[in-house]
Amino acid sequence: MPRDDEFLYTLRNANPIETVMGSYVNLIRRGRNYVCSCPFHSEKTPSCTVFTETQSFYCFGCGAGGDVITFTMKIENLDFMEAVKLLAQRSGIEVPERNNRDSSYAKRKTRIYEMNRIAANLYYTNLFKGSDKSGLKYFADRKLTPQTIKKYGLGYAPDSWNFLTDHLKSKGYTDDEIADAWLGGQKNGRTFDMFRKRVMFPIVDMRGNIIGFGGRVLDDSKPKYLNTGATPVFDKGSNLFSMNFAKNANTKRLILCEGYMDVIAVNQAGFDNVVATLGTAITPDQARLISHYAEEVIIAYDSDGAGQKATQKAINHFADVGLQTKIIHMEGAKDPDEYIKKFGVNRFRLLLDGSDDAIDFMLDKCEDGLDLSSEMGRVELLKRTSKVLAGIESALEREVYISRTSKKCDIPVQVLKSHIDDMLKKNRYSAKKNEWRNIKANTNFVRDDVNPEAVNHRKEARAEEMIIYYLLKRPQEWEDVEKAIPPDSFVTPFHKKVYSALLDKMRDADKFTILMLNGEFTQEEMGRISGIAAKNNDLPITFEGVLDCAEVLKKSKPTPSETLSDDELMSKFRSKNKK
Repeated sequence: MPRDDEFLYTLRNANPIETVMGSYVNLIRRGRNYVCSCPFHSEKTPSCTVFTETQSFYCFGCGAGGDVITFTMKIENLDFMEAVKLLAQRSGIEVPERNNRDSSYAKRKTRIYEMNRIAANLYYTNLFKGSDKSGLKYFADRKLTPQTIKKYGLGYAPDSWNFLTDHLKSKGYTDDEIADAWLGGQKNGRTFDMFRKRVMFPIVDMRGNIIGFGGRVLDDSKPKYLNTGATPVFDKGSNLFSMNFAKNANTKRLILCEGYMDVIAVNQAGFDNVVATLGTAITPDQARLISHYAEEVIIAYDSDGAGQKATQKAINHFADVGLQTKIIHMEGAKDPDEYIKKFGVNRFRLLLDGSDDAIDFMLDKCEDGLDLSSEMGRVELLKRTSKVLAGIESALEREVYISRTSKKCDIPVQVLKSHIDDMLKKNRYSAKKNEWRNIKANTNFVRDDVNPEAVNHRKEARAEEMIIYYLLKRPQEWEDVEKAIPPDSFVTPFHKKVYSALLDKMRDADKFTILMLNGEFTQEEMGRISGIAAKNNDLPITFEGVLDCAEVLKKSKPTPSETLSDDELMSKFRSKNKK
């Protein structure tokens, strides 16, 4: 076994996929395998399977799949070598020198991490030792302790165009690198500091890397908050402020605030399980990230109109990933920071424990702008509340809220229930219609980005899949398979590439694992390979059946009389396997 494959084999054994994935998602045992809600798309019913025998995973919903390296790359947004290093570090294995060569993209990310760390240290030092103490005064006025300032690494960017950029250049970083990290901008051939005269909030990822910054002005200038733009290490829609602390909180409840200072104030009050979005409304990616660490979310957004509107969006995203959602109503304060300062920590804890269910919040919002003393107002209220009630999945919960709403609207409960039942029937009919439309679209091979030629060679592509599946199941028979089916027999380029790679790896390796394909295929391609194994997992297979598939490839341009339909091909394949 070549040195690289031997190392990957050792790495795989030291990082069982069920253990690694289990640290991110809740795995449920199903026989020899596990299932979970896919961490890469929003769903309420688990569609992702972890196969312990092949040490791979596959989502039947979105098509994501691969091995433990592919999963780590995708969940942590890393390239191949970064994922290898992370898994090696996790298991205490040293990466061989030949494997330890960073790609240019990995080096680029490493340089940005380094610059961010240097910038954070410089801002922190300047907060205390710089001549301008306005940043320190701001944090003192907000009642932050020195311990909290240190915990979050808060800092201050002075009113200077070159305070940070000159420092970074003295450390050997170029103007282009500084701009790449979004720490500096470029104009008329000159590089200038992106953050000036702002208190600084470093944004830290789950592994402790500083990936970006948020900066707040101390006057009325605009923008009030400036956040790092998109960089190779930072995407504001995929990360959460203070999640590096919240993930270690000993609770399945998470508090979602609107801004950095709210999070820091709540954390200082003793609640580590608090996070905030990074200058945007919550995204599906952020909701999925939260679902990995919590079962319940309490939304503590500002009490103004914008905060309430953002609350409605958050409720929808959390419902998509199956999270129970509650909302706190702060009377006498506009945000959690102000509430804690005015009423204290114990009152805030009581506020959390007495938070309202998301459904109550949505039903209350249905009354906004309506004159309930008029018939038109009451009719409109019933229309709005009916949509909310029809969206409740639990029949028992739905009955409780229907009963409560009927009393409030002074309408017989059976009338309201009958109306909701009609809406549910229509919703189910629409869902089935959409499902059938999707099935037809998939059956017609409208588009295949991974293997485009499969559209024009459906039968051949299916035969190629079965050959690849057989090889994945019985790698010890690779010589017999190669002798009977040379790679040039394959019709579609992607399947040919996979088949050739499998043969090459099996020819050189004493023990083949799907992990050995990593580095040669993209994440999407690894997902497709895992899908071939997963979708046919329960199909019995023999060498005779594989030879029938080979005959299909030999007759890739048959006359109509020689053509077998897909059903006939699979029937023949199964009959051979019964022998």
